[in-house]
Amino acid sequence: MITRKDFGDDFLWGVTISAFQNEGAFDADGRGLSIWDTFTSRKGKIKDNSHAQVATDFYNRYTQDILLAKLLGFTVFRFSFSWSRILPHGTGPVNRAGIDFYHKVIDACLEVGLEPYVTLYHWDLPDTLEKKGGWAHRGVVFAFEEYARICAREFGSKVKHWIVLNEPFGFTALGYMLGVHAPGKFGLSWFLPAVHHALLAQAAAANVLREEVRGAVIGTAFSCSQIVPYTNSEADLKAARRADALFNRLFLEPTLGMGYPTDDFPLLKRIERRYALWRDWDKLAFDFDFIGVQNYFPLVVKYNYFMPILRIAEVKPKYRQVPVTALGWEINGDGLYAVLKQFASYPQVKRLIVTEGGAAFPDELNNGQVADDNRIAYYQEYLQGVLKARKEGIPVDGYFAWTLTDNFEWAEGYRARFGLVYVDFLTQQRTIKASGYWFRDFLLSEVARRE
Repeated sequence: MITRKDFGDDFLWGVTISAFQNEGAFDADGRGLSIWDTFTSRKGKIKDNSHAQVATDFYNRYTQDILLAKLLGFTVFRFSFSWSRILPHGTGPVNRAGIDFYHKVIDACLEVGLEPYVTLYHWDLPDTLEKKGGWAHRGVVFAFEEYARICAREFGSKVKHWIVLNEPFGFTALGYMLGVHAPGKFGLSWFLPAVHHALLAQAAAANVLREEVRGAVIGTAFSCSQIVPYTNSEADLKAARRADALFNRLFLEPTLGMGYPTDDFPLLKRIERRYALWRDWDKLAFDFDFIGVQNYFPLVVKYNYFMPILRIAEVKPKYRQVPVTALGWEINGDGLYAVLKQFASYPQVKRLIVTEGGAAFPDELNNGQVADDNRIAYYQEYLQGVLKARKEGIPVDGYFAWTLTDNFEWAEGYRARFGLVYVDFLTQQRTIKASGYWFRDFLLSEVARRE
C-alpha cells in the first residue's frame, strides 16, 4: 500500500478545475462570450443537451470549493483564467470586474495555504476572436500575448506558478480537425494552422511571463498517451510511430526546439510550406521550468489502409477485455509510467508534473454518501506508476487530481463525473465522495503523525 511518505516531502499534491467547466456566471459582470458558450447553444453538440451557464457556480461558491480542496489535504489549487472574463472581446478594454474576481480567488487560496497554479488558456477562446478565424488565424498569437501581459502584470506579485496552455493537441484536434469540440470546425486546413499558431502563442506568452513576473515558475500542459502497437508487424509498428508523432510529439518537440516530427508524420511538412513564416522556427521553443503531463489512458493502434491520411485505427478497449472507466477509457497505470519515462528522455525537459489525472465513473448519491471504490483503485494504480517513475530517478515531482468537483465535461455535458466531490447540479449541494475522503486520509495522516 502506497503512502504519502513514499513520495517525499517535496512532492506536490494538487487538485484542478477550469474556468468554463466550473465558473458559470456566463454573462455576469461584463464577461464576454467564449467559443464554448456559442458551441453549447448549437443543438446536438452536447450529448445531454446541457450548457455551462451555471456549471458548478464556482463564480459565487469559490470560497466553499477552495476550503474543500484544503480540507481534502491538497497544497496546490490549479485553476484557469477565463480569457473572455478579463478581455470580453479577446483584446481591447480590460474588464475590471473579471480582474477583481480572480484576485479574490487567488487571495482565498493564499489565505488557507493553497499555492495557486494558474492556467492562462483552458480551451475557452473569446468568441470575438473566433469570428476572425480563431486559432487558425495568425492574429490570435498577438492577442494571446497581450492577454498574457495583462495577467502577468495584474497577478504576478501573487502568482508565481503558471501553466500557459492546457492540452493544445486536444483543443486543436477536437475543435479544428474533428469538429466535436468548440468551435466545431473540421479539416486539415483548420487544424494545421491552429497547431502552428498555438505553438507560437505558447512561446510568446511564456516569454511575457518570464519578462514580467519575477521568480515565475513557468510550465505548459500536454495530453499524452502510451502508444502500443497491436502486433509486432512492421505495418503496426510504423502505425504506432505515426500515432506517437501526432499524439505525443506534435507539440512537445517544437516546444523543445526540435521542430515538427516530420520524419514519422510527413504531413506536417504542410505547416512549413503553407502556414509558417521563415522566422517562425526561432519562435516556437521556450525553456520551460516544467512540463505538465496529462495522461488518462494508453492507445493500442494498428495499421488500417482505409483510414485517410494516418492509416491508423485504434483497437478499442472493449475488444481487448481490459478494465475501463465510464467513458470507455482503459485503466492502466503503467501507461502513465511509460509516458513519464518517454517525456523525461528528452534532455531539455527539466521537471515533470502530472497536472491532470482522474477518471469518470457512474457515481450515485445514496443516503448522503457516494461510494466510489473504483475511483480510489484508479488513483492507487496511477500513483503507483508515478512512484515507480520517481524511484527510477525520473524528475516527476507532483500529481494534480482531475477534478475537485463534478463539472461540465465538455461534449459529454454533465454525464461524466470526474470529481472527488459530488455535485447535485439542481441544488449545487456538494458531497465529498469516498475518493475524496481517501485523498484526505492519504495526504493528512502522515502530516498528523509527524505533528
